[in-house]
This record gives sequence, structure tokens and C-alpha cells, in this order.
Amino acid sequence: MPSTNLLKKKRIVVLGSRSVGKSSLILQYLENQFVENYYPTIEGSFQRSINYNGTEYDCEIIDTAGHDEFSLVNANHTIGTHGYIIIYSITSRNSLEMVKILYERILDFCGVQYVPCVIVGSKSDLQQHRQIDPSEAQEFAKLNNTAWIETSAKKNINVAQVFELCLSEIEKRSTQNAAYKPPPPEPTKNTCVIM
Repeated sequence: MPSTNLLKKKRIVVLGSRSVGKSSLILQYLENQFVENYYPTIEGSFQRSINYNGTEYDCEIIDTAGHDEFSLVNANHTIGTHGYIIIYSITSRNSLEMVKILYERILDFCGVQYVPCVIVGSKSDLQQHRQIDPSEAQEFAKLNNTAWIETSAKKNINVAQVFELCLSEIEKRSTQNAAYKPPPPEPTKNTCVIM
């Protein structure tokens, strides 16, 4: 039986195209600050205690390098990961297309039909440059059984909610798994061949 402390440790991976605001979201969440300048991220790992539904979770948040159609989701992004936050910018149609590609690659790599995930539309403060209607991203999230939210790291809008939603998705998945009873194995036929 796993210890309670192990059950409260969660690993969350943040993915998305280059310059969609992954690091800005994480920095705003962890340190309550926003940095105007863009510096490409190599990859970083952060620890944060998150209280969700009265339970304290010890979360490792992985800030990944920006992805493009040629970079692959790899074992570092899937093994031991409990939930995903995949970010697009509301000002970039290509970044939403990348969300779809990343989500499919995660499913393929994990060999499952569903993973706990939050699709995040970043830069909601830039309404005048919007290229993606909220209903379009919501529809993708609904079709793939994921949560969806729009945020602004710059204005600190819905930043904490992203991580709470991710924990909610993780908990939903663990509840579904607890209720899931696999079908009994097929009975084996005993055959004997005499030569």
C-alpha cells in the first residue's frame, strides 16, 4: 500500500510552443512576478506545495523548452507525470495547432486515450490581437476530456486556477481508476499436442 505522502506528490509538466508564456505563467504562480522580456527556456523544475480541496500536495512543476512540430514529447515528459498543462497563446493560431499535436503525442507515448490535462489560452490581456475564439479551444478540450481556461500571467488572471484545475483533473483520473474494474482474463484453453 503506498504511503499517504507518496499519494500527495504530483508531477505536472507544462508544455507548449515557443513564446506562448509557459515560464511567465509559472513565474507568476511561484513568485508573483511578470517579466516582460522573453528568454527561451531550456528546462527547469520547481517545487511548490499546493492546497487543493483541503489537501496539501507536494508538486513538482516542470517548465519545458518550447516545442515545434519537429520536437518530440519524450520519456522525461511522460514517465512519472501525473498531469499536463498545455499552453497556447490566444494571439497565435499555430500555437493552438501545436497543442493538438502535443496532446496526441502524449497519448501515443503513454498508450492511453486520456491523460489529466488543462488546455490554457495565455495572454488573455491581448484581446486586440486575438486569433483564437474561446469556443474553438473549449470545443477541443471538451472533445478530449480535458479542462480549459484562459489566463494572463501579466495581469495575474486565473494563474493559480490553472494549477488547481490540473490537480482536479489528476484527482478525477485517480477516482476513475479506483472505480475501474478490469474485465476478468479470458480463460485459457489447455491444449496438449503429442508428437
